[in-house]
Amino acid sequence: MGKSNNSRFNIKLPFYLALVLALGIFIGALFFSSNPKGDIGSSYKKYAEILSYIHNDYVDTVDINTLVDYSISSMLDKLDPHTAYIPKAKTELADSQLEGGFEGIGIEFNIFRDTLIVVSPVVGGPSEAAGLLSGDKIVKVNDSIITGTILSNASVFSLLRGEKGSSVKLSVKRGKQPNLIDYTVIRDKIPTYSLEVAYMLDEHTGYMKISRFSETTYEEFKKGLEALKKEGMQKLVLDLRDNPGGYMKMATKIADEFLSGSKLIIYTKGKEAKYDQKIYANQAGNFEKGALIVLVNEGSASASEILTGALQDNDRALIVGRRSFGKGLVQIPITLEDQSELRLTIARYYSPSGRCIQKPYADTPDDYNTDLLRRYKHGEFFHADSIRFNDSLKYTTLHGRTVYGGGGIMPDIFVARDTSGFTSYLLKLYGKNIIREYALTYYANHKETLEKSDLKTYKEKFAVSDALLKQFQDFAAQNGVKLNKKQFDKSKKIIRSDIKAYLARSIWGNKGFYSVFNESDITLLHALEHWKEAETLAEN
Repeated sequence: MGKSNNSRFNIKLPFYLALVLALGIFIGALFFSSNPKGDIGSSYKKYAEILSYIHNDYVDTVDINTLVDYSISSMLDKLDPHTAYIPKAKTELADSQLEGGFEGIGIEFNIFRDTLIVVSPVVGGPSEAAGLLSGDKIVKVNDSIITGTILSNASVFSLLRGEKGSSVKLSVKRGKQPNLIDYTVIRDKIPTYSLEVAYMLDEHTGYMKISRFSETTYEEFKKGLEALKKEGMQKLVLDLRDNPGGYMKMATKIADEFLSGSKLIIYTKGKEAKYDQKIYANQAGNFEKGALIVLVNEGSASASEILTGALQDNDRALIVGRRSFGKGLVQIPITLEDQSELRLTIARYYSPSGRCIQKPYADTPDDYNTDLLRRYKHGEFFHADSIRFNDSLKYTTLHGRTVYGGGGIMPDIFVARDTSGFTSYLLKLYGKNIIREYALTYYANHKETLEKSDLKTYKEKFAVSDALLKQFQDFAAQNGVKLNKKQFDKSKKIIRSDIKAYLARSIWGNKGFYSVFNESDITLLHALEHWKEAETLAEN
């Protein structure tokens, strides 16, 4: 009997063919069949024919749906970096990040050494009502032991999320108590918040941090802004660092709260005229006159850049930090027949001065995806003069200041990234969530003492002592991060600050965390030195 010549390549050849065929034609036939463009019929027929041959004649049994999903994703890689296909199984999770809520038990959790730990119950959620506390370790779900198993965010979601009104039994290990505590939690609609915190830095200065732009962001922002004004706020720091974006409408509505008159906020241009639009300020805002500083960095993208560009080009805010990501492509969600989703790019964003926010993406996807690494290696995170702007992309703001296009928003005041305390030891601590877990453990053991204090007193008087740091070193070593004395000493200031901030979070939530963390935030501290420039912009 002759030897088969089925090499690995020959066996997978039909699969490769499925990846490289013109699947855009297939999608076009599905969604635009009422108005076909180009010769899509023959290409769709070719794709369907090959799928039929694979299904009927291919030597091994294959899952056609998996082939199609994979091939569609591969085809979209040939377009822009943000057109995406989301399989049905992942659409609910993707949508819940922006829709402002989901149904479940309502906890923020962390996975530490294959153990599910409650970081904090969502305020007003079913877990808080049932009695779960920060630091609780969930050992069993519906009598099934989950500790020691391979846990992931996805597996935890599948265990704890479910329809409103359904119940789940949890067995919890709490502190030094010898026995597990059983809870039955009734799932409910859980709100997700995009305004991380709004509090007063001093008697006149407010601080707000927005983590993303979801469908509830504007309402959250309005409530936070009104609360700060009642506390006497006259000037504001709006922190958009590491905000990846979200709904454009939320960003433009927030911009309208800062911009007077009918100033242009953003405009879009697409291949189809129906996707072209201009959005203007159209209502009396709640903070049109006070001095405003906006913080951005390389993690600020999309809707964050829309808001930042609108405020910079209209000379309304002083922008502080580092150049933003450069994501200026507009996607619309298209729900397919099987409830999977195509997020299709249909236009580009332009700031009021005419700058295209999108950075170039003509090179390979890998080049685009590693752009931030290239910026880091090039020195852009540390030196403003490492950035070279093309004079052909020079634009002017409303009052004549020079700004540049070419991708992202360049701040008015550059602040270098501070890596002076970063070591491989610190990165290992972060990678294993050691600092956060130590803070939770310390809080559980000293809860009564810690909660006797108010936040102001805690900030002034609580110190992360050398003795406490020694306990921390032992805790880290027990959990897989061996002490490196030289590197520990170099990172000590950061470790002290992080422990104190996470302890404050366990007691007072995000306000506690940011009240402590922001006291050593280099970018924020630098920004606070430039109120004169921000006030000049506000006066204009």
